[in-house]
Amino acid sequence: MGSLRKRGGEIRQFILENISSHPVDIATFAAEHFQITRPAVNKHVKSLIRQGVLSLEGKTDGRRYSLAQPVTSEFGYPLDGNLKEDVVWSRDISPLFSELPGNVRRIWQYGVTGMLNNAIDHSGGTTVSIRVNKTAVISEVMILDDGVGIFKKIARELNLDDERDVVLELAKGKVATDPEHHTGERIFLTSRVFDFFLISSYQVVFLHEFKDLRDWIGKKLDNRIEGTGVVLQMKNNSARTIKQVLDKFQTGDLGFTKTVVPVWLAHHGSDHLISRSQAKRLLAGIEKFQAVVFDFANVDFIGQGFADEVFRVFVKRYPQIEIEIINADEEIRNMIRRALLGVQTEAKGD
Repeated sequence: MGSLRKRGGEIRQFILENISSHPVDIATFAAEHFQITRPAVNKHVKSLIRQGVLSLEGKTDGRRYSLAQPVTSEFGYPLDGNLKEDVVWSRDISPLFSELPGNVRRIWQYGVTGMLNNAIDHSGGTTVSIRVNKTAVISEVMILDDGVGIFKKIARELNLDDERDVVLELAKGKVATDPEHHTGERIFLTSRVFDFFLISSYQVVFLHEFKDLRDWIGKKLDNRIEGTGVVLQMKNNSARTIKQVLDKFQTGDLGFTKTVVPVWLAHHGSDHLISRSQAKRLLAGIEKFQAVVFDFANVDFIGQGFADEVFRVFVKRYPQIEIEIINADEEIRNMIRRALLGVQTEAKGD
């Protein structure tokens, strides 16, 4: 009996996760996947409709299925110095996720409290709002404050010329404008643990999707968000744990000591990565880590000065840092080899 229940749960979950891409032929699609009959699948479809998680439009050949409209809850709070993220979580948000698995609830607690704390401590705003959207498959939380804007604030505190440079700093993982009270790790790690993560502020966006570790985007948006908006999304049945994600970014038992740096964020627009100043922008703060992976996805050229600054000057200055290169084509790897050869030649000369 237990195995039958498990099988039934797998079929219903499959239906829910694929209904958007197969609104007309979901019964056929599921039947082929599980090697069962269409009537057997239709029993599960009808059960999901009775539960209110699936909707049906039309009749016979014209029928279309879809997920029921998300359940939405909204909250608003004054940023008056008295707001506490743990109280908001336990009183207002946590009850909305009570039926989810424990690992998923812990991820939501980690993300919501961390991003709300940023609004409380750093936004300089007067209000913050939280909107929770839930379907049978996925949940989404949006947090919006009316403050100065995260990219403007960090750019000012770190003396960065362009707010888009903040995206690169956040992608590294240890940017802190108040290092006595914050490690600067929470935004990075939150971005890695959720299925979808986005911060938008005054036309600049920082985005990451779990399914593609290289999908970092910093660009201008048409929609202007005044203040800072954060969007978190997670499948309700995810098996992911916070520990699984954190383990990817630590060496031994030393905590957050490894980072993946998306090299392409060091340039703007159509500019190539040529100059030493671009390299120095890429390298800022990297000395805080024990292992660094330079990801050259979406980069088709680097200049000699850029390569020399990263792979000779920096490597010579911090020889204890473990360097790894990924997604670099042969031309880029040749440029890197030339720079590393300079390090070896200097070492022999010493």
